[in-house]
Amino acid sequence: MARFTIATFNVNSVRSRMPILQKWLSDHPVDALCLQETKVVNDDFPEADFKAMGFRCLFRGEKSYNGVAILTKAPLDGFVVGFGDGEEPEGETRLLRARIGDFCMVNTYIPQGKAIDHPDYRYKHRFLDRMKALFDREYLVSEKIVWVGDMNVAPTDIDVTSPEKKRDHPCFAPDIQEHFEDVKAWGFTDLFRRYRPDPGEFSFFDYRVKNSLEKNIGWRIDHILVTPALEKLAVDCYIDREPRSWEKPSDHTPVVAVFDL
Repeated sequence: MARFTIATFNVNSVRSRMPILQKWLSDHPVDALCLQETKVVNDDFPEADFKAMGFRCLFRGEKSYNGVAILTKAPLDGFVVGFGDGEEPEGETRLLRARIGDFCMVNTYIPQGKAIDHPDYRYKHRFLDRMKALFDREYLVSEKIVWVGDMNVAPTDIDVTSPEKKRDHPCFAPDIQEHFEDVKAWGFTDLFRRYRPDPGEFSFFDYRVKNSLEKNIGWRIDHILVTPALEKLAVDCYIDREPRSWEKPSDHTPVVAVFDL
């Protein structure tokens, strides 16, 4: 079998985070890397830097906001940008899909929502509706599908610090948790929880919380979800906290999954 490693990482500006990406990838080689919040227009995406590391690059971005990319060392067998459902906004800078052989990769940056009474929160719910419709329309549960990204949902109490204080947060409110679980129920398993069932591991550490990494005050909102055909090929899934401690880090840190394909 061939070992295949995929990582998802909200970089919070890909150009600002290139030194961290280059350092991390040199020590932690991956076959595919999905990025969110690249925050750069297409013409300014640092494609040459990634090509120098052996990656083929798919990306869609905009100035200062959003932006997604799929970087892969394997040949691509097609890709799609956005939902393709005719509804606006199309989601071009929040959703990118690719096929590598019989392996389907879906990279999302789901809206944060701002507040539960904000219009963006309704858009977040609608985004999840459209994701479920997309899976119904474009995929089969029997396929090898990995759905990754910054989902902006912490699914359970063990996925945040001090859950009792966060019930009204747009990334933790019960209705958004239920909605997220409904989409996952299409056929996805939370791969991280298969290998790391205990509390206290997080992928996001807010800049605004002093010493959040050192105090382990965080959220697990970045996910790697897989269908049964991929779950049975998985050998590990973990969060790498180290890049969050480096100079000028993102507020997120990579989540990594390993498969024997």
